[in-house]
Amino acid sequence: MASLTVTGVRPWGGDLADIVLDGDRISDVRPAGSAPVEGERIDGAGLLALPGFVNSHAHVDKSWWGKPWVSYGGVASTEGRIAHERAERDKLGIPSVEVAETVLREFLRHGTTAARSHVDVDLGLGLRGIEIVREAAERLGGAVEVEIVAFPQDGVLRRPGVLKLLDEAAAAGAGWIGGLDPAGIDRDPVGQLDGLFEIAERRGVGLDIHLHDGGELGAFQYELIADRTVRTGLQGKVTVSHGFALGEVPPARQAALLDRITEAGISLATVAPVRTAPLPWTELSAREVPVGLGTDGIRDLWSPYGDGDVLQIALGFARLHGLRKDEDLVAAVELATRRAASFVGRGRHDLAPGCRADVVLVAAENVPDALMRVPVRSLVIAGGRVVVWDGEVLV
Repeated sequence: MASLTVTGVRPWGGDLADIVLDGDRISDVRPAGSAPVEGERIDGAGLLALPGFVNSHAHVDKSWWGKPWVSYGGVASTEGRIAHERAERDKLGIPSVEVAETVLREFLRHGTTAARSHVDVDLGLGLRGIEIVREAAERLGGAVEVEIVAFPQDGVLRRPGVLKLLDEAAAAGAGWIGGLDPAGIDRDPVGQLDGLFEIAERRGVGLDIHLHDGGELGAFQYELIADRTVRTGLQGKVTVSHGFALGEVPPARQAALLDRITEAGISLATVAPVRTAPLPWTELSAREVPVGLGTDGIRDLWSPYGDGDVLQIALGFARLHGLRKDEDLVAAVELATRRAASFVGRGRHDLAPGCRADVVLVAAENVPDALMRVPVRSLVIAGGRVVVWDGEVLV
């Protein structure tokens, strides 16, 4: 029996249809007017329907969203941002359950129903940040499903004891462990990667490695990551986040890296930052390399930018990569929705029977129109529950 039917919507801009929900799953998508009459009904009024958005790279533990304004300070480099954050976060009460919950509410308001969040694990915090993010998600009743990456923001080998913390996080249920610029931060790419892959292989978890190092240095680390991925049998369980080097190296070198990435089943996560080299999107798409979009930090000690809207990131991706054709604009939105299923542990994420009942309605003519205008999310259903109505978060 249907528990909720959303009538008269246009899934992906297609013909009018009724989306039938049974508990937390989509049970059927039928031509408009043909859905069963039992259960609650919501008139979709002909709005465009999309799956819930997926934030493939977030840091919900770091934000000061909802607190008084914090002026930017510190040095504008990876090392400088790390040092500034470590010096200032305790004064601001970062991380906290209240702020993490506020960030997740912003995700919901923008239609995001699933996220992979990197959560700092270091010698000062231990595993407390992970507990905080879990509690924040629980307060929302799981409306946003959060995949946690235990993230060594302050480095791995240069901070003895962090590998042990990552191992403890994996043992305690974190589905992923992270890494950070094995060469640029730890100055020992072989050592860092050996330590991370040993934990991932032994604990059966995934790896998501921040790689900011550019050019040939970054390309070299791509090769090391790919080699270890194949050697340990972790194909499909390793992500490189940012990975700027792939867009920076010469074409022949890039093609060789794409071969290694494809063979190793490595996925890429990007926030499509301005003034960076575009990823080789056409080649990645042709090779079916998974690419996810994320917001990265949101109003934190790294940057005052960010609002938690993955559709804005998809628009930035389209601009950075010069996408103009309708099919390419649709693909950008797909990266933030159905193509991102693997980033949050889902086999499938779409407006289709069997998928989690995550539905977003927007007033747009079609998908490219929604991408260009980034309209208010009129209705958001997460796991079969209405969580946003007329832009207001209800949970």
